[in-house]
Amino acid sequence: MKLKGTKFQLKVWNYLKKIPRGKVITYSEVAKSIGKPLAVRAVANAIGKNPLAPQIPCHRVIKSNGDVGLFSYKEGTKTKIALLQKEGIDIAGEKVIGFKNKLFSVNINGKFMLLHEHK
Repeated sequence: MKLKGTKFQLKVWNYLKKIPRGKVITYSEVAKSIGKPLAVRAVANAIGKNPLAPQIPCHRVIKSNGDVGLFSYKEGTKTKIALLQKEGIDIAGEKVIGFKNKLFSVNINGKFMLLHEHK
């Protein structure tokens, strides 16, 4: 199936495919990583319109405070939490436990680096 969306949506969705199992990223970091640091809301909107969730892993995008946030796929946040837990992410309530240790970013060379390793 050919993925259809705006140029911006496709950029966001293609970036999400780089997020490995067991890692999460914030909406803000996605925006920075695609070169649009001020487009956090637009990133969230694009993620909410992901037509191939969870194959394109939008469930791995969380809020900056560690909350899992919303999920527009079947059963919403409940499903997002279940998917994250299945990937080894610990969650209490709706918050990722120790989320700063699970964060990642991708540099421009496409190499995965933990967020705190390159700041």
